[in-house]
Formats: sequence, C-alpha cells, structure tokens
Amino acid sequence: AWQYRSGKKLNIREIVEGEIIYSDARKGFKASEENIRKVFGTLDFYKVAERILKEGELQLTAEQRRELIEAKRRQIIEYIARNCVDARTGLPIPPKRIELALQQVRVGIDPFKPVEVQVTDVLKELRKVLPLKMEKVIVGLKIPPQYIGKVQGYVMRLGKLIRSEYQSDGSWIAEIEIPAGLQSTLIDKVASLTRGSGEVKIVSRSGGR
Repeated sequence: AWQYRSGKKLNIREIVEGEIIYSDARKGFKASEENIRKVFGTLDFYKVAERILKEGELQLTAEQRRELIEAKRRQIIEYIARNCVDARTGLPIPPKRIELALQQVRVGIDPFKPVEVQVTDVLKELRKVLPLKMEKVIVGLKIPPQYIGKVQGYVMRLGKLIRSEYQSDGSWIAEIEIPAGLQSTLIDKVASLTRGSGEVKIVSRSGGR
C-alpha cells in the first residue's frame, strides 16, 4: 500500500486482499453499504479501495517510514540540483553540497507528497544557509554532420528544443532550454559525443526565483 501511495504504478487488484470494506479492520467490523455510499459516493469496491489507499492512514513500521522519507529526500535533492544554481556564481550546485545544507536546516519531509509540492518550503529553509535560485538557461549548439544523430537524441530528452536549423555544410545549429543545473552535464556530454568538436554556449538565462 505504501508503494502505491508513493507513486509506484501498481495494479490495485494485486494490492487488496478480498473485496471487503471494514469500518473497523482491527475488530473485523464490516462497513454497511449505506455508510460506504454516504462516505464514498459509490459502491464500486475498487474505486473505494483506490481512495482509501490514496487518502487513508497507512500503518507503517518506523523503518518503513524512515526509508520512505530518505527516498523522498533524495528526490528533493536531485530536483534542486537539476533546477537550481548558485545565486552568486550562476553555476550548478553539487548534490552533496545541497545534502549537507539540508542537514543544517529544520524542514519536514512528507514521504507521500510530490516533490514539486514540497520544494518551495525546502528552498525557503535552504536559502538561509545556501545562496541558490531556480533558473532555466537556453543553450546554443553547433554540431558537425557526423555527430548530429547522437546529439539530437540526447538533447531532446534533456530539455525543450527552441530552434533547429541545418547549415549548408551539413552542420546542425540548435537552441535548447534546460534547467540551469544541467548546463555542465550538457556541455560535458556534447563534448564527449562529438569528441570535442561540438560548440556549446549559454544564450540566455531566465527565472531567478
């Protein structure tokens, strides 16, 4: 049940055991159809079960809860490293630095709330000890003909393609919008894929919140 609540794609029919809805599971009291319809607006067992799994109180061991919080904390760190930069230098912030800063501040992490919902509060606390801002950059590329296939596939997975042109010499010129924290990753990957012959430059920055 906790894996389902955490967002893992599972077939609800494989999670529940028996099509019985209890008003008190510990005492074994079954809920009446009247009460089920009143609370859930339906008698469809799987619709009711889905809502209970999403909104009900889960019984977790202390170890399970620790594991879920740690997994969510890692996701939040990864999200911040991807989308934020150092407010003073404009450079990406290593995940380890974010992790250490997170240890210095008091911020509660909910193992079940989406990262995007929690990150605003986390950033508010992190900014007390770490100068960071959310930002996007538009990166310009010029890729020699023999490497276009490899580079195109990579950059289109990484961000949003803004401009795409083929030059008379067969080279590809493009602009792609990516989270600012990925700029170093993109530069290094293009250099690797093109054996250093690809050109990469920052065209513009936006955001800054």
